[in-house]
Amino acid sequence: MRTELSERLGIEHAIFGFTPFPAVAAAITRAGGLGVLGAVRYGSAEELAKELDWMDAHVGGLPYGVDVVMPAKKVENVTVAQVEAMIPEGHRAFVRETLARYGVPDLPEGERAGWRITGWMEEVARSHVDVALEHPIKLLASALGHPPADVVERAHAAGVLVAALAGSARHARHHAEAGLDLVIAQGHEAGGHTGEIGTMVLVPEIVAAVAPLPVLAAGGIGTGAQAAAGIALGAEGVWLGSVWLTVTESELASPVLRAKLLAAGSGDTVRSRALTGKPARQLRTEWTDAWEQPDSPGPLPMPLQGLLVADAVSRIQTYETAELIGTPVGQIVGQMTEERPVAAVMDELTRGFERAVARLDRIAAGRGFADRRVATEGEQS
Repeated sequence: MRTELSERLGIEHAIFGFTPFPAVAAAITRAGGLGVLGAVRYGSAEELAKELDWMDAHVGGLPYGVDVVMPAKKVENVTVAQVEAMIPEGHRAFVRETLARYGVPDLPEGERAGWRITGWMEEVARSHVDVALEHPIKLLASALGHPPADVVERAHAAGVLVAALAGSARHARHHAEAGLDLVIAQGHEAGGHTGEIGTMVLVPEIVAAVAPLPVLAAGGIGTGAQAAAGIALGAEGVWLGSVWLTVTESELASPVLRAKLLAAGSGDTVRSRALTGKPARQLRTEWTDAWEQPDSPGPLPMPLQGLLVADAVSRIQTYETAELIGTPVGQIVGQMTEERPVAAVMDELTRGFERAVARLDRIAAGRGFADRRVATEGEQS
């Protein structure tokens, strides 16, 4: 599964795996893809540096990347405490009442909310970039808009490619104008922050909008056939996130949450602002439902909502409250039905890609109908 972009990056397969877990990112890289570690959950540069040092020791010199949350618009000289002071008391009361309704205990005395994401802050995000560029990364990706111009310049000076996610052709053109090296076309089906346009429509639109920049297809991709579809639409590779949540190397600690993911169908997700303040696809739970009820004050804008619910999310996860526990995940969750190591997922992706391409070759050669039965039997074996 090689493309011009994979050759440029020195990877065997044009599979880019985004994950918050270093062990998963390293395993993706070792299996021939490009593991991309999400930095936003690290509250300090020291925490991220420790994980990237671990990555360096476990990828065998193979390439990997880092994903940051760093919009082009700067938000400087603002502390977390100042932002938290903007949260209305009515919203805090709603969170307390919802947790009490489900009997969720407080965290132990002195324990801080572990889900407290501050990577969107200018100071923290820039420290993430500083640390990332001190390591031998090959890709710096930005999840919410393209990075500021000075960050793009620094990355290029270090020989690092810069990418950003886009949910529309308009966003993609902005990325191209900002001097980025590739665009990730993330469709409506994807987990996390997504737009309104489905992958099948979005990928060719963005390919046309930013040509000749390479594009990665993202959203609803978890099999080799789906990866082949993304390549057929003009992409130079695929960007996968959700499929890595249930691999054996995943640090998803909660057995309850892991079981919910393995049992979920493709219709069991919802785009909700309940987690971060921006529409993010996640498992539908009684927590997401609560924010849609008439008595809800409604989610706050980002980053207020994320800070508002940080303690609540940590409590729900710590005590594994089944009705409320969830996570960002895409519609591909319906095909995530068993735990497997990363290497097995990568092997299935590449083999499925080869089968899909071979099937299209047979059809293009006029042998598709005659060979349908044989091909189907081969795919099932």
